[in-house]
Amino acid sequence: QDLSAKVTDTDSLAITVKGKVSEVCQSKGCWMSITNGDGEDMMVRFKDYGFFMPKDITGREVIMNGKAFYQVTPVDELRHYAEDAGKSQEEIDAITEPKRELSFLADGVILVKE
Repeated sequence: QDLSAKVTDTDSLAITVKGKVSEVCQSKGCWMSITNGDGEDMMVRFKDYGFFMPKDITGREVIMNGKAFYQVTPVDELRHYAEDAGKSQEEIDAITEPKRELSFLADGVILVKE
C-alpha cells in the first residue's frame, strides 16, 4: 500500500517497512535512504543513534521497524547529508531549498541476505 498516503503532516505511523537502500552515510553509516514500495525515497535515521549500517549496502534490501512521518529538512541539514553521501561540491551548492520529505526513525533494521 501507499505509505505516503497513510502518513499525514501531523501524524507518525508505527510500521514495518521493506525497501531498497539507495544511499548510505559514507562517514559512519549513521543514516540511509531507501526507496520504499511507493517508489519514493525516504530518509532513515536510527533511534538514539543506537546502531549504524555498513557503508557498502546500496542496492540491498532492508526490513525496518519504527515510525514513519513527514518533516521539513532545512538546507544546512540537506547539505550535510549530501556531504556525508559523498556528493560533489557542485551538487551540495545546488541545494538551496528546504525539502518536505517522508522520514523514518528505525528502532531495528534487518539486512536481507542476498
